[in-house]
Amino acid sequence: MATKARLDVLYEKTIRPSLKKELGLENIMETPKITKVVLNIGVKEAVGDSRVLQKISDKLAAIAGQRPVITKAHKSIAGFKIREGMPLGVMVTLRGKVMYEFLDRLVNIALPNVRDFRGVSSKFDRKGNYNLGIKEWSIFPEADDASGEKVYGLNVSIQTSAKNDVHGMALLKSFNMPFRS
Repeated sequence: MATKARLDVLYEKTIRPSLKKELGLENIMETPKITKVVLNIGVKEAVGDSRVLQKISDKLAAIAGQRPVITKAHKSIAGFKIREGMPLGVMVTLRGKVMYEFLDRLVNIALPNVRDFRGVSSKFDRKGNYNLGIKEWSIFPEADDASGEKVYGLNVSIQTSAKNDVHGMALLKSFNMPFRS
């Protein structure tokens, strides 16, 4: 039998019942949960050199624990020298155990490594989902930072089953997401 991630067990045993009580929900199935986490890196240098994408793909695989896919341009933009179908970035969708393990590393290891860290923004998308932009992927210990190598930004999108921002905020706070006060 497969073991569950630490945050998954914490959610089932502690967070879910307390959220039900805190949010005044009648049914335990109404309590919000994290459905998936999407990591995305856009690389403008990939327009000129497609080998850059392979290096970034390897770094994202180390950070996420899962192999990313290459994203391609949907339409041509002459001003940016982009043609339809041209590779522009990498992304990975995390679910289940891998998702909880990534969230655990993000909240407890990576975000505290940010210099002059004062907390993350508390802006949600009005549907209970949360987006976080990380300027440097080097805050993750898995991304062994080789000197001279360009460091890219990383977009972390946390999708929840919450019906509104209040429920989404309560859910992420219960996972110890360090929001600004």
